[in-house]
Amino acid sequence: MGDHFEKGQHALLNEGEENEMEIFGYRTQGCRKTLCLAGSIFSFGILPLVFYWRPAWHVWANCVPCSLQEADVVLLRTTDEFQTYSWKKVMWIYLSSLNSEFGVTPDHPLITDEEFIINRAIRKPDLKVRCMKVQKIRYVWNNLEGQFQKIGCLEDWLSSTKIHLKFGSGLTREEQAIRRLICGPNTIDVKITPIWKLLIKEVLNPFYIFQLFSVCLWFSEDYKEYAFAIIIMSIMSIALTVYDLREQSVKLHRLVESHNSITVSVCGRKAGVQELESRFLVPGDLLVLTGNKVQMPCDAILIDGSCVVDEGMLTGFNTAKGDLVRSILYPKPMNFKLYRDAIRFLLCLVGTATIGMIYTLCVYVLSGESPEEVVKKALDVITIAVPPALPAALTTGIIYAQRRLKKRGIFCISPQRINVCGQLNLVCFDKTGTLTRDGLDLWGVVPCDRSGFQEIHSFASGRSLPWGPLCAAMATCHSLILLDGTIQGDPLDLKMFEATTWEMALSGDDFHIKGVPAHAVVVKPCKTASQVPVEGIAILHQFPFSSALQRMTVIAQEMGGDRLAFMKGAPERVASFCQPETVPTSFVSELQSYTTQGFRVIALAYKKLEMDHHSTALTRDKVESDLIFLGLLILENRLKDETKPVLEELISARIRTVMVTGDNLQTAITVARKSGMVSESQKVILIEANETTGSPSASMTWKLVEEKKHIAYSNQNNYINIREEVSDNGREGSYHFALSGKSFQVISQHFSSLLPKILINGTIFARMSPGQKSSLVEEFQKLDYFVGMCGDGANDCGALKMAHVGISLSEQEASVASPFTSKTPNIECVPHLIKEGRAALVTSFCMFKYMALYSMIQYVGVLLLYWETNSLSNYQFLFQDLAITTLIGITMNLNGAYPKLVPFRPAGRLISPPLLLSVIFNILLSLAMHIVGFILVQRQPWYSMEMHSVCTLQNESISKLIISPTAPEKIGSNGAFTSFENTTIWFLGTINCIIVALIFSKGKPFRQPIYTNYIFVLVLVIQLSVCLFILFADIPELYRRLDLLCTPILWRVYIIIMLSSNFIVSLVVEEAIIENRALWMTFKRCFGYQSKSQYRIWQRALANDPSWPLLNQTSFSDMPGCGRGVSYSNPVFESNEEQL
Repeated sequence: MGDHFEKGQHALLNEGEENEMEIFGYRTQGCRKTLCLAGSIFSFGILPLVFYWRPAWHVWANCVPCSLQEADVVLLRTTDEFQTYSWKKVMWIYLSSLNSEFGVTPDHPLITDEEFIINRAIRKPDLKVRCMKVQKIRYVWNNLEGQFQKIGCLEDWLSSTKIHLKFGSGLTREEQAIRRLICGPNTIDVKITPIWKLLIKEVLNPFYIFQLFSVCLWFSEDYKEYAFAIIIMSIMSIALTVYDLREQSVKLHRLVESHNSITVSVCGRKAGVQELESRFLVPGDLLVLTGNKVQMPCDAILIDGSCVVDEGMLTGFNTAKGDLVRSILYPKPMNFKLYRDAIRFLLCLVGTATIGMIYTLCVYVLSGESPEEVVKKALDVITIAVPPALPAALTTGIIYAQRRLKKRGIFCISPQRINVCGQLNLVCFDKTGTLTRDGLDLWGVVPCDRSGFQEIHSFASGRSLPWGPLCAAMATCHSLILLDGTIQGDPLDLKMFEATTWEMALSGDDFHIKGVPAHAVVVKPCKTASQVPVEGIAILHQFPFSSALQRMTVIAQEMGGDRLAFMKGAPERVASFCQPETVPTSFVSELQSYTTQGFRVIALAYKKLEMDHHSTALTRDKVESDLIFLGLLILENRLKDETKPVLEELISARIRTVMVTGDNLQTAITVARKSGMVSESQKVILIEANETTGSPSASMTWKLVEEKKHIAYSNQNNYINIREEVSDNGREGSYHFALSGKSFQVISQHFSSLLPKILINGTIFARMSPGQKSSLVEEFQKLDYFVGMCGDGANDCGALKMAHVGISLSEQEASVASPFTSKTPNIECVPHLIKEGRAALVTSFCMFKYMALYSMIQYVGVLLLYWETNSLSNYQFLFQDLAITTLIGITMNLNGAYPKLVPFRPAGRLISPPLLLSVIFNILLSLAMHIVGFILVQRQPWYSMEMHSVCTLQNESISKLIISPTAPEKIGSNGAFTSFENTTIWFLGTINCIIVALIFSKGKPFRQPIYTNYIFVLVLVIQLSVCLFILFADIPELYRRLDLLCTPILWRVYIIIMLSSNFIVSLVVEEAIIENRALWMTFKRCFGYQSKSQYRIWQRALANDPSWPLLNQTSFSDMPGCGRGVSYSNPVFESNEEQL
């Protein structure tokens, strides 16, 4: 289309966001539309089909470029490497429909106020709005700024003050009606796709269109049997695909359906509180939460009061969860080299078919054949060179792999991803619930006083915790709520509260204590508790926990006693808010003694507050200062039994394992060591990066984590034990980098040139937010890693979606974001998936090679016969196509995965040298054999063009042959006639198809040995037996049915010798050269070949860098070589888009 556009024709939609697109304006032109309509009629529907495959061509043919302001059609193009086109019509929304109810006029105050996008979109005086809907999101034309903008959410620039001022009293009915009309319904509209739509979409696939062409051609040649067979196979393949897509559509619909019809209470500015269906909500509506359990139907800002929200709830399309659902509805095309190579493979076959067509036209035109016969023969070459059964043959392999995975409890909603699993060389794991057990058990609490840490109180003993500030902190410092008589909230909070044996209640209307509101949460000691001087404690106010702050704080009121503040959070953060003299000097060593054992540690602190301030008037900064350190809460998070052996299996197979967790960094390091992700002999280097206050620069420090030596507590933020001096042998053995999400963010922004170096050995990433997890996966992909992600929570959804292969251990939301879901909640599914992926990948290569050889064998044989204006008969084609190739295609894929993961992957490309050599060599070998057979048969003493049959009498020599001369006769409608060349070529081609199937059916190291595929072996034995029987049977009726001629026994022996020689040579070359990995590695070394993958390039560079890794150093972003220079780029993954 070029880079030159009319003024205002081109713009970016959602600039800088995940779903960024280019948008081009076009205006429909009547004469162009008429010409396209005529073209559609005269092309018998071919033109609309081409437009369906190429949406941009449809727009260019029907429309002329114009500005976006004048456009009635827009062309959209994704900004990723795929450059995917789509088009949408620009529609109008008319506000005049509201006139009868509200009397909306151009000078109405709600219309003239242009502060919000909704108002700027209204064209005056005709009161209409231009809009379009792209991937379930509505965009309106902003008349003031001259661009399409997303509608359906509040503007980002709104401050808290503005929100309270504009929306604090609710919206009027007029405002609601206008916004509802322009923004549309507040729903995640995921309809179950009708079967007929799925069917049409699948049938219009170019493969099936080609099959339709082939079937029509075969029917015209009376080749009905195979045509029906292809129709049946295609129907089965289409039915299975449609079934899978329908199941996914139903699953997604059921997941979101309940969130579309929720009754909520909405406060209007004049109408008061009304019950309303959530689909009628508009941006700016004021929701009233009644205190009962309710599903939130949209993203909302809490402007008064407090509430507890489950992060797993689905919301509208204009939210992160809505984006997740949209990404499933509109997946990004999968960029896998195998599929790109498959297209090139087919194009090569098309090119070969074109050469054959030219040859056929020359031969048949020069021989004086009728034009109809010439066209048929030329078109036949296409269906021979490009096998129509290829899609069905490849589909069966994926289906078998999917079935084997299902038996292991692994379910797949994206079958094409199974092949991608075979290329995984890096797997990221969430920690909690994935590597470790799901629940946290409260192991004990370590109190402290001015003299230091006291003896640990173990809850396993059954003794209750003595009364004191520590007990009060555990009873109150949480976000638990009482809902329908049940305590609900964070599992960690629940474990902590249950350990106190206290009870929870809500204060009633008659509850009168100064400063305590009605219906506040009140915790009380149980009736059996003794020596507790307070009747209860009321929780007045919460400063909620956030991952960024790593802490939470509450303000509480003892009944008849003091007002207190309690803090709970990451030990290093809590300690930093405490009075230094209250923090034990052994804080670091005590903390490390537990974290190195794999415990999760939470610190608690408190202070007394003045009673003369209302709790809500106190700022967080004032409350969270000068606290008194209370002690450490120790929680146990054990490894799952399966974790360590699985990680050892992956590491032994040279598959990198990476931990990506939101947990504490030291705990993550300990779990990495205990799980075997980091071995005892390997070093862990801690990287800490911080932005410099008041400066655009940043610093980064590199320290070696030392497990044995301890240093005194000197810096409250320096909670990991660090070796202060390291000798020069720090490079000995391998090493791993560990860093936090904050450091990862700083490095990404300020040290982009160092980021790839860090990622090459980055193994432990802690305190990672969901967005940072996704970014990390994307950065690994930029280094050309094939990345798998295994997680179990809603916070893993983005990373599961971003990864090449996402594996969910949960059947909740994460399962919708990932192509694979394991019913067994441990990581044993990961090696199983990789094994099946490798087996499926090798199976795909085997099938591609076999189908290439099958088509080329038939192609060579037919072109040789065309030289004499002859061909194979329909029954001969049918025997090869149906009895041989179809059965092989169905059974060849049945080999299961090899039970052991080997330390190398199968080739990921069809055009790799071994595969190309194998295909080319076997094609040349088959070509040579066919030419030799074709020429030799013509030189036999008994051969004559006029002879119709040559059969030997028993015990007689070749000189006493019975010769039955008859004129060659045409067989059927395809112009074939019986001849010795035809008979020889047919036997050679048919048995050769069996031979290549045996040679190409690979076993170890990625698939089970061929002899374990009993059905396939049985099929080959029966096929070979039948062919040999036909060759030596001397049954005239059988020969007549198959349009064969009887030949001397000696010639049949020659045919066997030629086939045996072909088999032996092919087998020796395949085993000694093609499959000889050691030989290919030697070739690579001899010719100096090195992998071009980015991570391999970096590994080689770092191996030769004596200064790497850096230790006991501080790097600054303004230093040479440490700044923002782009040091690597991979256009395949150089995109902000996750999925469209």
